[in-house]
Amino acid sequence: MHTPVPEYLQEVVDGLEDNRDGNVADYIPDLAAADPERFGLALATVGGRVHAAGDAGLEFSIQSVSKPFIYAAALVDRGFDRVLGSVGVEPSGEAFDELSLEADSHRPKNPMINAGAITTHQLLLGDDATCSERIARSVDFLSELAGRRLVIDESVMRSELDTADRNLALAHVLRNYQVFSSDAHEAVEGYTAQCSVLVTVEDLAVMGATLAGGGVQPITGRRVIPTDVARQTLSVMAAAGMYDAAGTWFSEIGIPAKSGVSGGMVGVLPGQVGIGVFSPRLDKHGNSVRGVEACRRLSTDMNLHLMGFDAPGSASIRDIEHHEGEIRVILQGPIQFSAAENIVHRLQAIEPGDLPVLFDVSRVDAFLDVGRRMTLEGMRRLRIDGHPIALYDPDRRLPSPDMGDGTFPQERR
Repeated sequence: MHTPVPEYLQEVVDGLEDNRDGNVADYIPDLAAADPERFGLALATVGGRVHAAGDAGLEFSIQSVSKPFIYAAALVDRGFDRVLGSVGVEPSGEAFDELSLEADSHRPKNPMINAGAITTHQLLLGDDATCSERIARSVDFLSELAGRRLVIDESVMRSELDTADRNLALAHVLRNYQVFSSDAHEAVEGYTAQCSVLVTVEDLAVMGATLAGGGVQPITGRRVIPTDVARQTLSVMAAAGMYDAAGTWFSEIGIPAKSGVSGGMVGVLPGQVGIGVFSPRLDKHGNSVRGVEACRRLSTDMNLHLMGFDAPGSASIRDIEHHEGEIRVILQGPIQFSAAENIVHRLQAIEPGDLPVLFDVSRVDAFLDVGRRMTLEGMRRLRIDGHPIALYDPDRRLPSPDMGDGTFPQERR
């Protein structure tokens, strides 16, 4: 059988394709020329599985989605005291390109707004680092998170530098307040290069899953970010990642996230998944219209709101064993999205045939709605592959187990 997750993601993409609200970013020539119809969606688990739909292989410039990751790099390079001494963590309540500084210290309010991100870039490596060294550090760090070599789109970078007057003004004010001492033009050049790195939605999903896994890159297995840095980064994303829409976003969708004016978005649910989205039309806050709605649907359908009260489950399959002429799938724990995704992934190893498959759910604490639906879909696909399906459920954890087509597994007692 095949996992149903990519089909679900494609269903989300198909369901939002007719949404043509918003406009592409028109103040940067290269971004103004983007095809507004492109739409990609990807999800990566902390276990290293990547699912995608739509324009998943299309590259676009990362823009402000780079901000949380470069903030993490600065924390790695300089430590918490140095970074927090230069950039705050409070939501600004203002647009991303406003000069939102603290009254006394003149620190930028947070690293997700442009003033904070320009300052954060200047913290990379050390006070004596050159502009080119900081750019190289940015590209190398983003590449390590993505698990492949990323490159800068030189055309996008030149286009942004030609229209960077506002960021230059921010940099001059920051330098005037001695927030950093570097040349203002070099500061903006480095920050612009960071934003011009090309990524796909699959890259963003994997990068998000690295944060979700506490800093361990899910495909390479390498620890890229210390756990405390990952926690700090996610906390700032939750508070300020969606700019002046951050409060509404978090109360309604509840996924720490960051958007960019190219139409990219990354979402992170700790312990479970990273989400990557790309759709160029933006709302008035500078967030992808379709991206916001895609995350809203994933949050609702998969119970991904961070403030939900359903306990996560990791080892959802206790065992898959061959016993007395049948295959027994023994489930355990609470079955939410990441647990169910693990189940349907493991079920793919069962080859088509006529051996009965018994699902033993006697050790399951509870099925969330998404876990119930995905588990039943896994049963249905095994039945299509030729396997008779049976269910051992003495405590009725899976009531009315319709496999989605009006058929039910045989009950075992």
